[in-house]
Amino acid sequence: MIRNWSRAARRAARTAGAVGALRTRGPARASRGRTAPVTYALITLCCLLFLVSPAAGLNPVYGTGDELLAAQRAYFRRWGVIPAELFEGSPGSALTPATALFVHGSWVHLLGNMLFLYVFGAMTEERMGRLQFALFYLGCGYLALLGYAGANAHSSQSLVGASGAISAILGAFLFLFPHARVTSLLPFLFFLPLRFPAWLVLPFWAALQWMAAGRAGDGPGVAYLAHLVGFGLGFAFAWVRFGRTARVKGVPLAAPEGENQP
Repeated sequence: MIRNWSRAARRAARTAGAVGALRTRGPARASRGRTAPVTYALITLCCLLFLVSPAAGLNPVYGTGDELLAAQRAYFRRWGVIPAELFEGSPGSALTPATALFVHGSWVHLLGNMLFLYVFGAMTEERMGRLQFALFYLGCGYLALLGYAGANAHSSQSLVGASGAISAILGAFLFLFPHARVTSLLPFLFFLPLRFPAWLVLPFWAALQWMAAGRAGDGPGVAYLAHLVGFGLGFAFAWVRFGRTARVKGVPLAAPEGENQP
């Protein structure tokens, strides 16, 4: 969920790279393609919408140079969330926290979000069920953007992206699969792929978002607060919906498959 597409994309990539999840190991991996149709449909839809949008820079209809930049700004303002306009009572503005979930500002923004959705979405969907997962994704994503807009009600910058909804999936995953092994890339360890349990990786990721949100100013950048709101909503939903007795306490490891990026 970013507001300035070039500088913010690089900043988001650095923050996400500190916990660059590549894969999870758990009982859902072998049948992921058959048991997570909603996750794959969301990934496909987001990618297709990005490719035909001016944000991708591939559609000749939008031109090049200044013409393309103008088309991108108009596209983000039409489908993204503008906090200053959201609470004015316009029905169109009220829908933007939903439409913004399917709009991404750059290739880095799209690929980063889709990677996290791929890694954590399938097992979460299988645990929740298809319909409940779809409603959870849309509802938490909407509320995450709404929460950020409420805290920045005077901002005229447009926000787009699925980060709030995906952060909710991370929060739910932490509760449901705390011992699942997550392969991560850590910059300060020369990007070596290392596997850690979710209870270690995901709180570390949330702490990074918290620290980044504290440093964020009023200018263009990443909506870290929306990430935190989504993460908290996801964890709370899983806790209320499934209860402590339904949590998966142990996830058996699959046979070694190497550490290749999916």
